[in-house]
Amino acid sequence: MTIYDQIGGQPVIKTATTVFYGRVTGDDALAQWFNGVDISRLRAHQRAFLAAALDGPQLFTGLDLGEAHSAMAITDDAFTRVVAHLVTTLEDLGVAEAVLTEVELRLETLRSQVVTA
Repeated sequence: MTIYDQIGGQPVIKTATTVFYGRVTGDDALAQWFNGVDISRLRAHQRAFLAAALDGPQLFTGLDLGEAHSAMAITDDAFTRVVAHLVTTLEDLGVAEAVLTEVELRLETLRSQVVTA
């Protein structure tokens, strides 16, 4: 069973992205990266990205991570905070601890592509 299936598939991804973006845009340390961004569009993009990253449907058609984040000067701390918000969101939605650990490990492999500052 894939991580995508273990977390509950599309229904959980959809709810998680809504809650997650509420958290990151409300986090004073992260809000600067979301000012002026169409959050509705970003949520849809993130749903497709997370599904693909967690071995679900491969519907993601965006830029590669490095290209998409290269000019954003994202710090290690910001990346860590974003991952923590996502893991907490999934935990609040009832995802099992072992699966949360796997999600966190999977996302950690992406750090070098996203962090540029």
